[in-house]
Amino acid sequence: MLVTFLVGAIALGVVLLYGCLGETLMEKAGHLNLGIPGIMCMGTAGGCFGALLYMKGLAQETDAKWLPLLLVSILFSILFSAATGAIYAFLTVTLRCNQNITGLAVTTFGAGLSQFIMDTYVPRALRDSYFGVASKLFAKGIVNDPDANGVLKVFFSHGFFVYFAILLAILFAIVLKRTRVGLHLRAVGESPATADAAGVNVTAYKYVSILVGSAVAGFGGLFYTMDYLKGSWENASTIEAFGWLAIALVIFTLWKPGISIFGSILFGALSIAAFVLNGTSAQKELLKLLPYVITVVVLVFTSIRNKRENQAPGALGLSYFREDR
Repeated sequence: MLVTFLVGAIALGVVLLYGCLGETLMEKAGHLNLGIPGIMCMGTAGGCFGALLYMKGLAQETDAKWLPLLLVSILFSILFSAATGAIYAFLTVTLRCNQNITGLAVTTFGAGLSQFIMDTYVPRALRDSYFGVASKLFAKGIVNDPDANGVLKVFFSHGFFVYFAILLAILFAIVLKRTRVGLHLRAVGESPATADAAGVNVTAYKYVSILVGSAVAGFGGLFYTMDYLKGSWENASTIEAFGWLAIALVIFTLWKPGISIFGSILFGALSIAAFVLNGTSAQKELLKLLPYVITVVVLVFTSIRNKRENQAPGALGLSYFREDR
C-alpha cells in the first residue's frame, strides 16, 4: 500500500511540477499567468492529437515505437500550449492588458477549445483504439517488473516525463541562479525599468519566458492524460483543477524551482491521500483542501519574516510602460 501510494504521489506530483515550473518562469519575468490551467489543457489536446496522428500513420498499432511517438507528441504539445501562451503574451506584453483578467480568459478559452478539438476531430472510437496502446509506451519505465522490490518501483518504474520534469527543475534552478540570462530575467521581474535602462530587452525576455513557460506547463497536461490516466481522455478535464493547484505550488516553493521538486511530491501525496485513506466524505474534502491551506500558511509566514529572497518578484502582475520610465 505504501509503495503504491508513493508511486502515485510522485506521478501526480509531476503533473503539478510541470505547471509550477512554467508558472515560476513567467512570474520571474513579472507575469502572473492565471491561464496556466487552460494552457495545460491545450498541451493535453496537442500532445494527444500528435500521438493520434502518429498512431494512425502506422500499418498496425503494434508498429508504434517509443521515441517517435514521444517526439511527435511533445512537438504538438509545444505547438498548442505555446500558441495559447502567445495569445496571453501579446495581450499582456504588447497591448498591456490586465494580467489577471487575461489569464482567466485564457483558462476559459484553453479548457473549452481543447475539449472542442478532441470531441470534434478525435472521435471516441479512435481514442479507445489508439490511446491505450500509446499510453503503455508513455508509461514505460526503467523497471517494469511487477515483482520488483519497493525501492525500485518507487524510483525507477516511471515513464520518461517524470525524470524529464526533475531535470527541467534542476536546469531552471541553475539558469535562474547562476547564469547571466537568469540574472536578466530576474531583473525584468523585479524592476523592468531598471533592466531596460541597463540595456536588457524587456519585451523579448517577457515573450520568451511566457512561451517557454507555457510549453513546459503543457507537458503536465500531456503526461497527466497519456501516462497518469493511461490514455483516458474522459477524465482529462480534471487537469484544469491541477492547473490551479500548480499556481498555488509556486507560492509554496517560494519561486524556487529546486524546492518545487519536493513541494510537488508533497502536494501530490496530499491530493491522493483523500482517495487512499479511509474516512468520511467531510474528512476527504478537508484533505483535498490541505495543499491550499499550507500555501496560505507559507505565504503568511514569509510575509512576516519579510526576507526579500522569499518574496514574489517586485513587478509581478504589473504592466511595463516604457514611456513612464
